[in-house]
Amino acid sequence: MVLETNITKMFGIKHPIVAAPMGPFYTTKLTIAVSEAGGLGVLSHSALVSDYLSGRSAIQIMKDNMMEVIEHTDKPFGFNIRTSRREADALELVKEIPKFIMSNQRLKEQCIYAITSAGSSKMLPESQDYKKLKESGSQIKHFHVAPALWLADKCVASNVDGVVVTGNEGGGHQSYEKVSTLVVLQQILNKHPDLPVIACGGFATGEGLAAALSMGAGAIAMGSRFIASEESEFSIEYKSVPPKAKAQDTILVTGALGPIRLWQNEYSLHHGLVADKDAKIAQETAMTQEDIIAEGRAYEAAYKGDTNSGAVLLGQSIGIIESLKKVKDIIEDIVSGAEKRLKKAAGYIS
Repeated sequence: MVLETNITKMFGIKHPIVAAPMGPFYTTKLTIAVSEAGGLGVLSHSALVSDYLSGRSAIQIMKDNMMEVIEHTDKPFGFNIRTSRREADALELVKEIPKFIMSNQRLKEQCIYAITSAGSSKMLPESQDYKKLKESGSQIKHFHVAPALWLADKCVASNVDGVVVTGNEGGGHQSYEKVSTLVVLQQILNKHPDLPVIACGGFATGEGLAAALSMGAGAIAMGSRFIASEESEFSIEYKSVPPKAKAQDTILVTGALGPIRLWQNEYSLHHGLVADKDAKIAQETAMTQEDIIAEGRAYEAAYKGDTNSGAVLLGQSIGIIESLKKVKDIIEDIVSGAEKRLKKAAGYIS
């Protein structure tokens, strides 16, 4: 049995499983593994605070990561750009990365998914260089992360090719609305029934994939499940957290861009939660350069192994992750489980 959806056909992938972007961390090896296993690997908007302090730009990091991907796989993959007000390099990325893709035929053939997040859905499609890439014959599609119905409406107005609908269960940055994946997915699919949708937030099993497909999504995106894989670049300390954790072991606190879901540890338990965007902007205005660097160091510390005083981004799906596995086994297990659930569900129709 093959799970063929609008998303698998759009990107020419075997399985309706996508890697969630997980910047500022590196996910190059993970991208290769996911794409090789039949899913869609996604390069994160990578740039650790140590990269910035050493003068290494996010643009060069992205270019280097792309070249590493096409060196090790001939499968489709994508990349992420965070377009938030705090991303000083976002405007340059939406100019330089499309030009870089156009300069390399293999990149142009394989890099067919651009996902923007945490900010404007217009920034990439309004880039003249992205328009030139599209006009050059590239099959690239642009999706934007939509954690709320009104944000999905804005994405549609921006003429995106699709959206990643992410609910409050997910790890990393969340919306102020705090709506679950189950509800926000229904809201968006009901209002925009023809919009290609990838569901994200709380997915790590075949049951979850079956549920998402049954509701009308064309694929799921996973972050925490892929962190807990043998191939991910996260430290062994970080990737070993999910198999031991419970779903209730995460907490929403104030992150770099708004509410963020972290694993409960010394770091997260000493951070409050801003109430709304205005409060967040006010907080940002009061931040010094030292504050921003300290914040970045906390994320990097966890990535490199300090899971006590570092910021450990994980979603509630950690409560259904039982062990570290190879990416190929993770994907095959989820697809096999989804097939069984969908076959059983089909039996309910008479």
